[in-house]
Amino acid sequence: MKYKSLLRPLLLSFALLSLATSAFAQINETVLKEATAQKEPFLTTLEKLVNIESGSKDIEGLNTIANYLATELTGIGAEVTTINSENIYKMADTPDQLGPIVKAVLKGNGKSKIMLIAHLDTVYLKGDLAAQPFKIEGDRAYGLGIIDDKQGAALILHIVKMLKNLNYQDFGTITVLLNSDEEISSPASRHHITEIAKDQDIVLSYEGSGLYGDLRLSTSGIAAAYLEIEGKASHAGVKPEAGVNALTELSHQILQMQDLSDEKTGLKLNWTIARAGDVRNVIPAFASAQADIRALKVSDFKGIEAELQKRITQKKLEESTVNLNFEMRRPPLEINDASLALAKKAQQIYKDDLNLDIKVIDIAVGGGTDAAFAGLESDAAVIEGMGLSGDGAHSNDDEYILLDSIIPRLYMSTKLIMDVSKE
Repeated sequence: MKYKSLLRPLLLSFALLSLATSAFAQINETVLKEATAQKEPFLTTLEKLVNIESGSKDIEGLNTIANYLATELTGIGAEVTTINSENIYKMADTPDQLGPIVKAVLKGNGKSKIMLIAHLDTVYLKGDLAAQPFKIEGDRAYGLGIIDDKQGAALILHIVKMLKNLNYQDFGTITVLLNSDEEISSPASRHHITEIAKDQDIVLSYEGSGLYGDLRLSTSGIAAAYLEIEGKASHAGVKPEAGVNALTELSHQILQMQDLSDEKTGLKLNWTIARAGDVRNVIPAFASAQADIRALKVSDFKGIEAELQKRITQKKLEESTVNLNFEMRRPPLEINDASLALAKKAQQIYKDDLNLDIKVIDIAVGGGTDAAFAGLESDAAVIEGMGLSGDGAHSNDDEYILLDSIIPRLYMSTKLIMDVSKE
């Protein structure tokens, strides 16, 4: 009897564990079935998005694609707002007109606050689509902007549709933000991304994940420095001493700023463009140069800007005028513990549920992601590279996605949202 009394609770524990395992497997199977069902509708959406030309300066195309997605998200039950931002971070190449931002919020019954971001603009010019419309060949789908970042917008739409079809409402809020200016350093949307992200628990960014589906937790930031020298023109042969050679001063300034890169911190400053003079026999009255700057910490950008402004006061030609403008085109995305834990969870879903491997890249790679604006003033877990696998971004004839990555990526995001919302 004593043996049976000990065995009974043990058997009950096994029974409960079996039921829990069965329920877990059933949930996974249901989500996977829905992800599989979404593949063809996803491709239909993707074809529509690719065949809407939406270069960063194509306001008509950007309005068209934004209106399409706003309508789709409204149909799912989201509260949708189209924002034409007046809070613009003006840079040297910022156009006078900027495209809209689509913000959509779905409200659930839970507490988790989740943000999904992608961009609608591409680097291509109006008319380029004719040479590379949407097409499927073998295991690839091709089209302008298909990996960067039409697939991201389509994925977000169909992830939200999956949650709707699964009648899953245990999240608190899901905020979708689709901007139209990522390819030109997000002058209109950076403020909104940063502000909304402050109140989020997780932020998932749906840029493409490369050929191998890597998740990225850190990227370098991008800044630019613009150096302008004003001198005085004079005849180069008859009276050069009457002039103030802007090219001479520019050369001096660049030479004294050659030692600002720091391999230990990952700071890189390289002068990449320089111009001076128009006529061979005239002392140039104006000269300019541009530098590309990369950093792994926001504080490094602040430090390098201060140092540049200090050094330009050390002139070779006192009569010259030296001005320097500094732009932080994108901050770095800095890793935190929450991001690493969330990425490991996504990696585990891939491994346990799909028997697939993906890498979590926790060192800075590349540069330039809107996810960095999300992480700038937020403690949220931020992951970049949630999008499909593929390659050829910014290529006029070879931009593609891998079809085999569609179902796994739909499944992973949906399951990740569900798992996070249970915690």
